[in-house]
Amino acid sequence: MGTWREQLEADGFALLPGVVSPAAVAGALAEWNAVSAANAADPAILANDGPAYGARNLLQMWPSVVSLVRVPSLREPLIDVLGPGAGVVRGLFFDKPPGHTWALPWHKDYSIAVAEHRGGTVLTKPTTKAGVPHVLASPEVIRVMLTARIHLDDATADNGALRVIPGSHVRYEMGRDDPRDPVTVCCQAGDVLLMRPLLTHSSGHSAPGANRHRRIVHLECAPSPALPDGYEWHAFHAIGDTTC
Repeated sequence: MGTWREQLEADGFALLPGVVSPAAVAGALAEWNAVSAANAADPAILANDGPAYGARNLLQMWPSVVSLVRVPSLREPLIDVLGPGAGVVRGLFFDKPPGHTWALPWHKDYSIAVAEHRGGTVLTKPTTKAGVPHVLASPEVIRVMLTARIHLDDATADNGALRVIPGSHVRYEMGRDDPRDPVTVCCQAGDVLLMRPLLTHSSGHSAPGANRHRRIVHLECAPSPALPDGYEWHAFHAIGDTTC
């Protein structure tokens, strides 16, 4: 199959098994439970007449979550791909609680979180999500970014594991993807999936009767603090920094 780096370049994703220890996974789950309870009224916590199924603004709500990418077994691959000036620029949380499943259609991740809307020709289509300004990233910006999906539970076909189209990261527009069969990316708790934001991906419903969570910390990373059009990231946490 080749190395994880070769797979990332060829397919747009690569699985790093066992990156986060069981103790660190348990600690992260305990922290998330406390954070989500303390911020239950925040519109950044996504819930629909049931337990939270996701959250935006994770870097502000849970600053210590950045420590998950600073363990050497993840920090080193991220810096290997992005360079020594890399940082985490946005964090999301996803879950599919038992009895409260959901799905997402095929898509690519184009939006980035910025400090403020400034106009310009490279970063366009300003929106606001849970109080945070976002823009549509240009191909030049989004192609060099990398997302780390840190699994706090096993992810299987039964509880809605991610599905991806290998090689689709080379195209900015979904309609131009080369025809490839989708792949279901099954992971164990502690595994990290590295993926390019332009990788076309989807997420299906959990199977009827599935009784397991599918909790994932989704951290988007960029090679440097620099952005075009005079923009600044809404947050930038250096990956090589060992302090939180």
